[in-house]
Amino acid sequence: MPTIKTKSAAKKRFKVTATGKIKRKHAFKSHILTKKTTKAKRALTHSGLVSRADMENVKGMLNI
Repeated sequence: MPTIKTKSAAKKRFKVTATGKIKRKHAFKSHILTKKTTKAKRALTHSGLVSRADMENVKGMLNI
């Protein structure tokens, strides 16, 4: 039987925490930053968690 491969895009974007949750980074912080407030840009710096609705799809891509 061949092994199941992990999606390369997913392994670059997500990390699994010790408790089994999946960490992600916020979008919209790469360019066109002049129209965003400092407060908004600072809020996008911190990492977040994948929502429960998307958890099964991400786990499928990561083969967890």
